[in-house]
Amino acid sequence: MKPKPNGRGSLHSLDNPFEKQVYRSDPEFWESEYRAGEEPMGDVKNSYTEVEAKSIVNRVNSPDIPHNWSLNPYQGCEHGCSYCYARNSHNYWALNAGLDFERQILVKRNAASLLSKFLSRPSWQAEPIMLSGNTDCYQPIERKLKITRSLLEVFLEFRNPVGIITKNSLIERDLDLLKELAKEDLIQVAFSINTLNEELRRKMEPRTATAKRRLKAVETLSKAGIPVMVMIAPIIPGLNSHEVLKIAEESAQRGAQNISYSLLRLNGQLPEVFLPWLKESFPNHFEKVKQGVESLHGGKLNDSEFGRRMRGSGEWALQIKQQIELARRKYFAHQAKAVYNTTSLRRIRKGQYGLFD
Repeated sequence: MKPKPNGRGSLHSLDNPFEKQVYRSDPEFWESEYRAGEEPMGDVKNSYTEVEAKSIVNRVNSPDIPHNWSLNPYQGCEHGCSYCYARNSHNYWALNAGLDFERQILVKRNAASLLSKFLSRPSWQAEPIMLSGNTDCYQPIERKLKITRSLLEVFLEFRNPVGIITKNSLIERDLDLLKELAKEDLIQVAFSINTLNEELRRKMEPRTATAKRRLKAVETLSKAGIPVMVMIAPIIPGLNSHEVLKIAEESAQRGAQNISYSLLRLNGQLPEVFLPWLKESFPNHFEKVKQGVESLHGGKLNDSEFGRRMRGSGEWALQIKQQIELARRKYFAHQAKAVYNTTSLRRIRKGQYGLFD
């Protein structure tokens, strides 16, 4: 039997209907020095391929998502979360949603230049743009490449609002830029924290910062005046669904202004990644968790219906919703809610500010 990949969220590669492409392996790009408490990489070197992106800002056409634009400097994600919905997008690059997603990373080195061009358009009206709508902008390779940092510099230059969602404490590196953005209400940060159980975190999200480290980052940013919330996502019945109130309490104590959540759904090829991982990692929980996920989505592992796909339906979904509402009343009722500033946009053309900017 082929040994299980060490430190991986996926146990194997998956078939891909697209033509295979050859990508170079560049081990020197691999960043192996993690912060204390973070996981080592495992036994397979990752590869990083530079791509010359033609565009960088994507319109979000979903009523379930509270923003209209997203930006992803990386395609694929080293964090290796077994449940990640973004795995399916790797197929469009002729790679697979399994091991390729977490070890074949596409790098958009021209991201900052493309963002500058996008924000310079005369037709652009300032709106928040979300970093990490698909893959984490602070995954480990960002420590070396600093593409996300270059994007924040562009947002600050143009005074355009930006949101960030991440699972990595590396965001603290850019505290100087985040503070400047916060002075003009141009930044909001969301940390994804879905368990306080380190054994579960280590298996489910093998290369993310620990929950303890993420909570510390919540506190650091909050004390620096940066609006922070916590995403409890995904909530998985029978695995982490009992932790909602405790995560909310810990987040509030560290200065988070609010919480949000989504429920696990296994769309596309995710059942081929998540279910084998679940059976390998938590065999005694397998049937309970699988049936729990199905109970959220009308007897299926996935429901793609807008308005229902992220919140689920049925009794278990209702119980989780009630827990979230209770947590908001108990821990966040008196918290101020941040609002983006969309009135300070600087229009920059050919390196110059406009006459009246």
